[in-house]
Amino acid sequence: MPPSPCALCKVNRALILRPKDHSKLCRPCFLSTFEAEIHHTITSSRLFERGERIAIGASGGKDSTVLASVLKTLNERYDYGVELILLSIDEGIRGYRDDSLETVKRNAQQYGMPLEILGYDELYGWTMDQVVEQVGKRGNCTYCGVFRRQALDRGAAKLGVKHVVTGHNADDVAETVLMNLLRGDLPRLSRTTSIVTSTPSLSADGAGKNTNIKRSKPLKYTYEKEIVLYAHHKNLDYFSTECIYSPEAFRGSARALIKNLERVRPSAILDVVRSGEDMAKLVPGSDEGCGGVCASAVPAGEEEEGGCGSANGRSSGGEMATMEDQLSQNEAAKANGLEVEITSSKIKKSEAPLPLTVGKSRKVPKASQPRKEPKKQVMGQCKKCGYLSSQEICKACVLLEGLNKNRPKNHIEVGYEQEKDVNGATEAMKQLDVGAG
Repeated sequence: MPPSPCALCKVNRALILRPKDHSKLCRPCFLSTFEAEIHHTITSSRLFERGERIAIGASGGKDSTVLASVLKTLNERYDYGVELILLSIDEGIRGYRDDSLETVKRNAQQYGMPLEILGYDELYGWTMDQVVEQVGKRGNCTYCGVFRRQALDRGAAKLGVKHVVTGHNADDVAETVLMNLLRGDLPRLSRTTSIVTSTPSLSADGAGKNTNIKRSKPLKYTYEKEIVLYAHHKNLDYFSTECIYSPEAFRGSARALIKNLERVRPSAILDVVRSGEDMAKLVPGSDEGCGGVCASAVPAGEEEEGGCGSANGRSSGGEMATMEDQLSQNEAAKANGLEVEITSSKIKKSEAPLPLTVGKSRKVPKASQPRKEPKKQVMGQCKKCGYLSSQEICKACVLLEGLNKNRPKNHIEVGYEQEKDVNGATEAMKQLDVGAG
């Protein structure tokens, strides 16, 4: 059987079967198509403004590494006129984050971007190793997710940056949409499906003035498998080890279902994302009009797409790691003159679809009973740290209070403290060493 030609250029030999639509492309056409689609997402959504300083949330994994590489390429090719900075959060996980940060440092040199690293120990007085030692592995991702979201905002404020981009991809968004549907939590769809959200917080100078830290997801419509393909064919340097504290969570069930749907229907991922966007507009009291600002107060520990940003953590059973190994084997086959195609795993014939079951009928509410409208959250600021919260005390401060109560007194503790200046303005987001010496 002769090799298949590229579906676009009709000249080169097709080496890649795109997971998104199963079109057969050569390497140059795939890379250019991949970059063109992200450029279209950026321009159609008007994510960037000329002269803007943008911080890339860099973990060293495939998503953030590809994001940094693509943004550098597109910024130079299309003259966005933006300044790119790498912002990394050190959770304090030995054997995982310390190794991935070495990858980020190499990327900073390779891409010629400045790098800022901010640690949990510096901000909260706790590393994740210490948190897990005290609370155990069960539920530790809640602490990490809440702390990490605030850490990114605080890092951006420290750099004087008002825009943070993250590597959340289409798979991550589809998983989150499905999780909210399975839990019947439709009001959160506005934030989880929005490509841009804002986080009002205090300015870095402590003057008590509100500043909006904009967050965006340029890879929102990009498949995870295509990110792996792009990283492979561009020979990008990234870290591919899963977080050692990543437990089995409800997101894993949604992830497995999304992957199974993708095998049957490749467009299923984008279909779920688009459906989530449409449903978000129909939910009473949704924050579609405010760009997700109000909904951004949702606790990030469970809802932040992709969680800790690990390379393999978002794929059930190490599927992306298996794909990376297959790519390496394909390179060897290519050297021997064999045709190479990247395909999705085939569904076993023995796996028959589950039969439909009819559950118990539910009581239909009487027409006389008025429907209760969902209560809209009123956004404010945490009294302790000044971070956006619908409660008097934000979730991060609540978690820190519980940790510090059980901490030995001979340890150095870092926390938040409220101080008022002569004008009565609240100075928040400070770290205070109360145990040194």
